[in-house]
Amino acid sequence: MGANDGILSVAGIVIGVAGATTNNFAIFISGISGMLAGTVSMAMGEWVSVNTQKDSQKNAINHQKVAIKETYNEEFNFVSNKLQSSGIAPELANQATKEMMEKDPLQTTVRQRYGFNVNEFTNPFSAALASMISFPLGSILPLVAITQFAPDIRIIATAISVIIALSITGFSAAKLGNSNKSRGVIRNVVSGILTMIVTFAIGRLIGRM
Repeated sequence: MGANDGILSVAGIVIGVAGATTNNFAIFISGISGMLAGTVSMAMGEWVSVNTQKDSQKNAINHQKVAIKETYNEEFNFVSNKLQSSGIAPELANQATKEMMEKDPLQTTVRQRYGFNVNEFTNPFSAALASMISFPLGSILPLVAITQFAPDIRIIATAISVIIALSITGFSAAKLGNSNKSRGVIRNVVSGILTMIVTFAIGRLIGRM
C-alpha cells in the first residue's frame, strides 16, 4: 500500500504541475519533492501509528492483569459467554474456558476482549522502514514517465502508466487481503483517474492565470 500511495501521490503532483507548465525541471523537482516529503511523512506516520497501537495494547494487558486479580469470575464469565455466542454449547464453553483460564488467564482474556495475543506486537521501526522503501519505489514510475516521454504525449502516457500500475497494486492488495479482486482494481484505478483529472485541471487553471 505504500507503493500504491507513492504512485498516486506523485502522479497527482507531476501531472498537476505538467498541466501548469511545460518546464521539465519544474516538473521533475516537484516530483522529487513530493517523493521525499511523502517518504518521510509515510515513515513517520507508520512509526507514530504503530507505537500508538502498541501503547494501547500494553494498556489493555495491564488492565486485564488487574481485572484477573480483582474480578476473576467476571472475566471467566465473559470468556465463556463469548464462546457461547459463537455457537459453542454452554457446558463445552465452560469447560474450554476453565482449561484456558487455568493455563493462561491473561492470554485468554486479552485475546477474547481485544483480539490480539500477548507479546505479539508490530515493530514500529519495521513498519516505518517498509513505508520508507515502498513509497519511493512507487513514486519512481510517474516521475520517470512524465520526464522521459515526449512533451506532446507525456501526460497521457504517464496517466496510462499509472493506471496500469494501480491495477497491479489494487489486484495485489485484494489478493493479499482475500477480498474481491475486481472491486479492488476498479476502486484503485478510479481513485487514480479522479486524482489525476483534478490535479491536471487545477494545474491547467493556474497555468493560465
